[in-house]
Amino acid sequence: MKTNKQTNAIGLDQKQTEVLAENLNILLANYSVFYQNVRGFHWNVKGQKFFELHVKFEELYNDLVLKIDEIAERILTLGYAPEHNFSVYTGLATIKESKEVNDGLKCVSNILASFKTTIELQRALLDQSAEANDEGTNALMSDYIREQEKLVWMYSAYLA
Repeated sequence: MKTNKQTNAIGLDQKQTEVLAENLNILLANYSVFYQNVRGFHWNVKGQKFFELHVKFEELYNDLVLKIDEIAERILTLGYAPEHNFSVYTGLATIKESKEVNDGLKCVSNILASFKTTIELQRALLDQSAEANDEGTNALMSDYIREQEKLVWMYSAYLA
């Protein structure tokens, strides 16, 4: 079976993987800002719910840093370079650096807004990776969406 497409080292269409890598870099930027915000929440939250939120924020930032690494490694697997400068991240990311880090309810609201952003980006990547027959990216995005939908439910229940 012959094809006219130019493929990369893992047999995926070069043009499609270039777009995927660009969009994965946007996701990486959003995760990086999200991660740093949650670190700030963890360090600075105050109030009656300090002990439970401090622990939850630590769990979340530990999970986010793992995802940051997985996304960067996926970009490399596709044959491209992951962005690594925070100045680039803040330019690419929809999620903005949080100034409000002391009020636990505001922190949780920020987390929910950040999940909404990442889930929307991941759904778009899910569609793009399916179109490109990129099962690796597709599975990663599907796993992230499933996990984060449950976290959205839990953090929303906390605010209720």
